[in-house]
Amino acid sequence: MASFKVTRVYADAAGESHFDEVMYPLTDAGPIGFLSQNVAVKQVQFRKVPAGYNDLHNAPQKQYVVLLDGGVEIETSTGEKRAFLQGEVLLMEDTTGKGHRSSNLEQRERSSLFIIF
Repeated sequence: MASFKVTRVYADAAGESHFDEVMYPLTDAGPIGFLSQNVAVKQVQFRKVPAGYNDLHNAPQKQYVVLLDGGVEIETSTGEKRAFLQGEVLLMEDTTGKGHRSSNLEQRERSSLFIIF
C-alpha cells in the first residue's frame, strides 16, 4: 500500500525532544493519484526566515511545517541532527520541554508553510 512519510518532532515525559516517523496511508483515487484521509486543521500561516536563521525553541503549537523553497537542519535536545529538504513535511509537536534547534541549510532566506491543527 502507498503511504506518505512525515517526520515528527515531539517531547517525551522528561522534556527531551526526539524524531519519529508517521506514515499516512494513501488509497488509489484513480486518475488524480493517491490520497490520504482528510486531516482537520485550524489555520494556515506563511513564514520566511532570514539567511542566518539558527534558533533554539519549542513549537508554538502543534503544526505541520512544509518546506517550500529551502532546507533546514533540526537538532533535538539529545543532540541528534537531521537535514530536511525543500518539499518535505515535518510534524512539530514539541510544544513543551527542552525544544529543538532549527537552522537553514543554505545561507539564504527560506520559506515555509505552517498548517496548524
